[in-house]
Amino acid sequence: MVSQGEGLPPVWKSLNISFMEEGQYKLINSYLSSDQAGITTLSNGIAADNVYKNNVGDDITDTSKGKWSKIAGLENNFVIKNGRNRLTYQFQTGIEMKAPDATVSESVTFTCGVFRNGRLVAVRPDKVVSNNNTEKSGIQDYIFTLNYTEQNVPVGAQKLEVACRKISTSNLNSQFAVGRNVSDVNTVSNAFTLESVMKIDVIEYVTYKSN
Repeated sequence: MVSQGEGLPPVWKSLNISFMEEGQYKLINSYLSSDQAGITTLSNGIAADNVYKNNVGDDITDTSKGKWSKIAGLENNFVIKNGRNRLTYQFQTGIEMKAPDATVSESVTFTCGVFRNGRLVAVRPDKVVSNNNTEKSGIQDYIFTLNYTEQNVPVGAQKLEVACRKISTSNLNSQFAVGRNVSDVNTVSNAFTLESVMKIDVIEYVTYKSN
């Protein structure tokens, strides 16, 4: 309320005050996708690539850096408008393997990564190991997660993809699947319980233009 002067009634004035202050970061968009088709092309009979090292910037099509298989349903396309930003990636998927002999423990070493415009920006290796429990018929389930924040992604169109590869295995006949069960015959799990989920948060620097 502001005075208009002696003998005049006060009046209400409104102020344009932002919820965000300049210099802070603001969540601009979130992209959430899920996939139940997963990856089954890395299962028994498929040799591991035996590539034990990756670097940020690796090309997804360069087989000397590993033989990557994409999770097609997790592809996201969007545009960055502010070069001062942070992109946060949150990826989670179920992993399942089945040893050819339920009484013998087997393992599969694998890795999954996030690719932006065909180049690796985040990666994490892991290993799933079956136990010698005949009651589980050699099946072992596992939850894999990858969280990463990328800073100052260039302005322009961005294509985000998730892919995985098999690094090594103790037994070539072990079945292996990412984001789904190794077979619909087993009742231990299914594609719903092992589905892949990817969440991308686009956070940009707040600036204001004076009128």
